[in-house]
Amino acid sequence: MPLSLGACAMEVLFGRNKKEQPEPVRAKVTGEVCYRSRYLRSDTYNANMEANRIVVSEFGTMAYPDPSKNLLSKAFTYLSHTIPDFTDNCLINFMKCGEDVYVTTETNYIRKINPQTLETLEKVDYRKYVGINMATAHPHYDSAGNVLNIGTSIVDKGKTKYVIFKIPAAAPDRMKRKSPLQHTEVLCSIPSRSLLSPSYYHSFGVTENYIIFLEQPFKLDILKMATAYIRGVSWASCLAFHREDKTYIHIVNQRTGKLVSTKFYTDPMVVFHHINAYEEDGCLLFDVIAYEDSSLYNCFYLANLKQGFEGNSRIIPVPTLKRFAVPLCTDKNAEVGSNLIKLASTTARALKEKDDQVYCQPELLCEGLDLPRINYAHNGKRYRYVFAFEVQRSPIPNKILKYDILTKSFLRWGEQHCWPSEPVFVPTPDAKEEDDGILLSAIVSSDPQKLPFLLILDAKTFAELARAYVDVDMHLDLHGLFIPDTDWDPRKQAPSQEVQDRASSQTGQV
Repeated sequence: MPLSLGACAMEVLFGRNKKEQPEPVRAKVTGEVCYRSRYLRSDTYNANMEANRIVVSEFGTMAYPDPSKNLLSKAFTYLSHTIPDFTDNCLINFMKCGEDVYVTTETNYIRKINPQTLETLEKVDYRKYVGINMATAHPHYDSAGNVLNIGTSIVDKGKTKYVIFKIPAAAPDRMKRKSPLQHTEVLCSIPSRSLLSPSYYHSFGVTENYIIFLEQPFKLDILKMATAYIRGVSWASCLAFHREDKTYIHIVNQRTGKLVSTKFYTDPMVVFHHINAYEEDGCLLFDVIAYEDSSLYNCFYLANLKQGFEGNSRIIPVPTLKRFAVPLCTDKNAEVGSNLIKLASTTARALKEKDDQVYCQPELLCEGLDLPRINYAHNGKRYRYVFAFEVQRSPIPNKILKYDILTKSFLRWGEQHCWPSEPVFVPTPDAKEEDDGILLSAIVSSDPQKLPFLLILDAKTFAELARAYVDVDMHLDLHGLFIPDTDWDPRKQAPSQEVQDRASSQTGQV
């Protein structure tokens, strides 16, 4: 769907319909590359196209009644938006669930697609399987292929809570014909600190035994949201950053479904992307990309994009890679003010306070990167490398980078007039090292004389291995997914004990 339709126009870049471009583009031995792209035929897309105007509200763009309708029809439209049915415009990410592939957004809807033809298939409402109104677009997968995710249940039976749920990789043998979604189970519910202002969150972290959820002071005002349509404002305007509040760190035991009893918190911040987390000597370490406030959202209003970011550089916040460390067991006899973290591998601190609260001070690893990816075989385990975008003056990145957490060094790829998609790491089969593999990125050029292309980099050295130009109109991508043609599963290519031991000894040298 275009940015404008009839007399209407989208106001936020992320209000567009997802144009499916799964990674990788299929490459054959002959060197031939095939490219396929289609708009997601969501109910939102179909309704807007049929009306030739925006009739389904998006996060940053509110739809309004047709001016030709009578007063009764207009009144019904206003009432229907008091408790809105969110969009199924699943434009953010991909999710594998058993043998199926879905596209996701942050509402209660996901859409199944055919990853070969990109045909839009059935619409799935999470609410049929778990009591949530919205969910993250960044699920995790455990070693068995089960999907882990978090959603928010708003004022259900007088309570607002964050619900952690698991979708099995496959239905039980006796129910093979049923979707794994029908066997979704709730692992844990975390009460929101505010009934009518739950925290916004975009992702979360996992280790082999724990789940990390950040209840940050970037909050959604439910009352404002319910009246947004009548007031003539978007749902995005109902989000607010509360600088005077704290960021609360919730740790959930995956085995028991119970919260770690200690109350952890840190300074106010906004986190969109968790990178990774792991356990070490009785502590849990997790890495996030943090912003000092929520002003990044303002960058993606089309009015700001059109003005040019050079003139608006003051509104672009600097993302920071922060490492936090929390003790899984706290010494009740420790003195107030003492540091509970004794690890040599990090300078992150956890300071005991009164009433058994613990204040967490992060280690600042580096600045200027976002949309991080890792070798997912190391997810929840000790790791060394981050693949990401370099973010400087503009939130629209023009460089791909690799950050080495051990040496604090960078490798970069960039080319004039080129705008890369988020790099997708594909491990080499039977890889020995964490960065054995390639990076895939779809490159869009702002030079009309230069075609867009698929870029393939050596993930270890950042040497360019190949590029394949395609004579098509290609748009800038967000999160991608690599789907191998064989049954080889990169998530199951767990690092060998030798590699884990080497990483452990290297981390200890920091």
